[in-house]
Amino acid sequence: MPRLQEFCALSHQILQRATLGDLRLDFMRKVAQVIREYSACDAVELHLIERRKYYRCRLSTDGVAPESVFDIEPLDKFDAPPPESPAAADADRQWLRREMLRGHFQPGKPPFTAAGSFWTNDTAAPVVLSLSHEAGSRSLNLGGEYRSLAVFPLLANNHERIGLLELDSRPPGFFSAEDIEFYESLAQMLGVATAHRRAQVEVRERVKELTCLYRIAQVAERTGEPLNQILQAVVALLPPAWLYPEIAMARIIIDEQTYATPGFRDTPLKQSAEIYVHGVRRGAVEVVYAEPRSELDEGPFLKEERDLIEAVAGELEVIIERGQAAQERAKLEEQLRHADRLATIGQLSAGVAHELNEPLGNILGFAQLAQKCPGLPAQADQDLQKIVNASLHAREIIRKLMIFARQMPQQKTSINLNQVVGNGLSFLEARLAKGRITVVQRLAPNLPEVVADPSQVAQVLINLVVNAMQAMPEGGVLTVETQAAAHAVRLIVEDTGIGMSEEVLQQVFVPFFTTKEVGQGTGLGLSVVHGIVTAHGGTIKVASQAGQGSRFEVELPAPKPPEHKTS
Repeated sequence: MPRLQEFCALSHQILQRATLGDLRLDFMRKVAQVIREYSACDAVELHLIERRKYYRCRLSTDGVAPESVFDIEPLDKFDAPPPESPAAADADRQWLRREMLRGHFQPGKPPFTAAGSFWTNDTAAPVVLSLSHEAGSRSLNLGGEYRSLAVFPLLANNHERIGLLELDSRPPGFFSAEDIEFYESLAQMLGVATAHRRAQVEVRERVKELTCLYRIAQVAERTGEPLNQILQAVVALLPPAWLYPEIAMARIIIDEQTYATPGFRDTPLKQSAEIYVHGVRRGAVEVVYAEPRSELDEGPFLKEERDLIEAVAGELEVIIERGQAAQERAKLEEQLRHADRLATIGQLSAGVAHELNEPLGNILGFAQLAQKCPGLPAQADQDLQKIVNASLHAREIIRKLMIFARQMPQQKTSINLNQVVGNGLSFLEARLAKGRITVVQRLAPNLPEVVADPSQVAQVLINLVVNAMQAMPEGGVLTVETQAAAHAVRLIVEDTGIGMSEEVLQQVFVPFFTTKEVGQGTGLGLSVVHGIVTAHGGTIKVASQAGQGSRFEVELPAPKPPEHKTS
């Protein structure tokens, strides 16, 4: 009865550790400690075979404090045949363990018990053993520091040999037959507990992995949230899904942009998977450990974690594809809204221009007639001249509106863009010099001619140059460049001025939009440029940052060169 109570107490402690799902190292150390404290042995060893690796935990004492040693090696190395001349006790003990794990001894044949356990109370005496599958026998020298030795096989529920329990004691004659029977029952229970612990850990890890993927899928469904916020939310979900979450850190790198958990630092203990979008590598997802851990399938990482990080990379590919599609859709929608707004303003501008042209012509005509009246006082003549000047200015605005609305007829001819640039800059040469602006011309030689309205193309150049001058009130550098492209020519006007913010850049071609003070501009210059360029079948792009200048790039189509026919 006392031994039964002791067995129940020991079993309860071991099964409790197994149910908690301790990690393998912790489980083996705590079980060895429980058994050593009960048995009063000088050393306890647990040997396990899991995941194609051989694990050994040894807990020994020198009479002062227990010391634990934990070893891991690939199962192939453990299974390797022993050397031809083994080094006495240690090599012979290793050979005994290997053959017991293989089940190569016949139970019930001394010195083995009916349950297949090995024990001896005097390791100084040679032990002769025969393998069940081979002829002959082998003499073992098991002597050394420990004179009493007992080794018990650990069996899983399906009677698979998954490990060994080894007890060592310095004095000879330490074990009795009753002790061996007791530890055999304990080893049988320990085998079941070990298999149960393994199942507990595997289930827990699968739940963590599935939870991680489920939460990533939930994050991916957030519509309207910026991609960078989604990626930051995903990276925070990764560490809890790995075996050692307390020391795990994660990082996602996409197009050289990094999203990482707080305090992330790169370490050699890394597991990573590359991220491809439409067959193009865009980055990687990484999980690292801050501290060393025991070797598993892939360094300190599990094989299942390799599958998980590959699945996460796949989910990130889908998230990035969706984010890009949403961005492109939003960009197209904005372009459509912008085009519709320009078309509406163009129709309105054309109507207003037509309505204003006739009364404005009358005002201008009658003012000029009044100026010709004899005996006109000087003050009245000055006032009439102001009316004439204001009318001419208003007519110029109407002309720009007509160009923007494409109501002015074009007179297209074959022109050389370099010549237009030269003529246009000559008109502005004095103003540029007065404004302390240095002009740099980079005109491409042998530039193909384009079919365009020369006066309208000149207006594009002048408007862009004037816009650049106004952006450099303290002087600067103006670069005017022409380039030949595939079936097109380019005009580039770049300044070193004040630049534009992102908000201004979005509205730069919108009619009547201006950042200038009242009376300093109409907000039509760049709108007219946009209208002229698009009317010629070309495109205009602008790049700018506040404080770093602006760059306008106009591209006009050039006729294809005639094909030379061969006879």
